[in-house]
Amino acid sequence: MEYTNLAYVLAAILFIMGIKRLSSPKTAQSGNTIASLGMLVAIIATIISFELLDFKLIAIGMIIGTIIGATFAIRVQMTQMPQMVAIFNGFGGGASALVAAAEYFTKYGTVELNTFIIATIILSVFIGTLTFSGSFIAFGKLQGFVSGKPIVFRGQQILNAIIAINLIVIGSLITTGINQELSFFYLIIILALLLGITLTIPIGGADMPVVISLLNSYSGIAASATGFVLMNNGLIISGALVGASGLILTSIMCKGMNRSLSNVIFGAVGLEEETSNDTEEQISVKSSTTDEAAMILDAADKVIIVPGYGLAVAQAQHAAREVAEQLEDMGKTVLYAIHPVAGRMPGHMNVLLAEANVPYDKLKDLGDINPEFEDCDVAIVLGANDVVNPAARHDTSSPIYGMPILDVDKSRTVIVNKRTMNPGFAGIQNELFGFENTVMVFGDAKEMLTNLFKDLKEL
Repeated sequence: MEYTNLAYVLAAILFIMGIKRLSSPKTAQSGNTIASLGMLVAIIATIISFELLDFKLIAIGMIIGTIIGATFAIRVQMTQMPQMVAIFNGFGGGASALVAAAEYFTKYGTVELNTFIIATIILSVFIGTLTFSGSFIAFGKLQGFVSGKPIVFRGQQILNAIIAINLIVIGSLITTGINQELSFFYLIIILALLLGITLTIPIGGADMPVVISLLNSYSGIAASATGFVLMNNGLIISGALVGASGLILTSIMCKGMNRSLSNVIFGAVGLEEETSNDTEEQISVKSSTTDEAAMILDAADKVIIVPGYGLAVAQAQHAAREVAEQLEDMGKTVLYAIHPVAGRMPGHMNVLLAEANVPYDKLKDLGDINPEFEDCDVAIVLGANDVVNPAARHDTSSPIYGMPILDVDKSRTVIVNKRTMNPGFAGIQNELFGFENTVMVFGDAKEMLTNLFKDLKEL
């Protein structure tokens, strides 16, 4: 057991080193490798420390898991990474709930099932099951199976409160031994599944980065609780690290939108999306073409590219890099502006651009890039909307008021690429599109950038 705990300490050190290196795109790949090595150490230590294990079943499980994981890794496109993360969060929470439930059924009616074990089982099943159902709703919203708009109904918060109160009461009855009927335990599972759904459906697509990081934290907390059920130090440590890092990332995402976590969960931002076009004054825009945009860029010295979800949907990251390299060959300085909540997952834009081999030193976050816009000749906005809307600075009635944005409007010229004039997920028009220094180039981002690349080469 001493050697097992030493192995768990080594695994924890590798986890911490891996998480630390994940904070930078340049070191993220090695960080992932280090953390994976830590998990391998923890798995081997756990297998060795337990007797009477069925190694055939363990091998079968590892083979099945490897096949599923490898299939996802190979076949899932980079633009679908948020969906995959959401599913894996759900699998993690579901696995924790299943292990804890199995422990409850195994020890049901025995003296081993003491108050502490019951409490940790209930906690693990509750959080794990909630994470499972909530993650699959998040996946559905990202994939389009479920509406990306907030889904709300009258009495929704009251229903959530009733479910939560019932979970607390039933959990207390089981934990204290007043009523440990299996039907009560099944009711915990059903109510947790329902709460995961009702908590996630009112959250709009714009808040998915926060939801994903929060659900990731939930899956870690569920794993840590399961570690207490099994008295496994490795699972306790790894779950606590995932839970803590997820909460920190959630806090960073909320600060990136200047909103509280409660506002994200209960605010239903984006609900007005259907009516915004009718109630707001239509913006007068100047439409342009790629050959005109190429001439504007030819006269520029400094260009900043602002990627958004439209770039991800069009899978235009490689085309964006080609345009940037062509501009650099023409003697221009090119940088990329990355907003912390651009896309559908924390770091979504960083992952896409890294996959297209964009140099890490050209990826600038909000705080570093905003001063650069004041002497920027041209800012190219690719599918971004709410994160470049100047209304966030002055319109107190706007749902994004106070959210830190990229100051693209301070550039001499702004070239905006969008498919249509539809508002973003916050449900409001972007006043930037009507500014005197803004021109719109409509169409698919990949097609537009490909044509722009050809036009630049012909200059």
